[in-house]
Amino acid sequence: MKSALLVVDVQRGLFQTTPAPADADAVVARIDGLAARARAAGVPVVFVHHEGEGGALTYGSPAWQIDPRLTVGVDDVRVRKTTPDSFLRTELAALLTQWRAERLVICGYASEFCIDTTTRRAAALGFSVVLVADAHTTHDKAHASGDQIRDHHNATLCAMKSFGPIIEAQAAEAISFAD
Repeated sequence: MKSALLVVDVQRGLFQTTPAPADADAVVARIDGLAARARAAGVPVVFVHHEGEGGALTYGSPAWQIDPRLTVGVDDVRVRKTTPDSFLRTELAALLTQWRAERLVICGYASEFCIDTTTRRAAALGFSVVLVADAHTTHDKAHASGDQIRDHHNATLCAMKSFGPIIEAQAAEAISFAD
């Protein structure tokens, strides 16, 4: 099954904060390792950037840039978005169709917003989804820690069967990019 790796919103303005997102250093390291393995297997790597006019994530600003701990390959693709949905008003679906992708491996930030929405939308569009269980994160909230939010979404998203395509959560080290 042809795959693509989506790295959602791992940007300076979201990760270089005090406090940082839950388990941020380990999450970034896992994502970098996944991206290297994807590239080695010839799998497209897509970096999705969230942006908003006049805010911290203004297009092109230092905060908008990819976290410098991640390696961006020369053939990696960047997609700009303005909502939690990486598909809404972006070229992502067209790129995936062009690449004949059937399975999306999704990781990044924020578990309860952009990761959740992008995962649901991918399944609704007919893609099978591997949610990288230990490579998405968020900041702690008043009602739950970032780790609790990640665990909740790993369980909840994988329990959804009504879309048709399977959503499964796997640890980064267990993910294979072999067809």
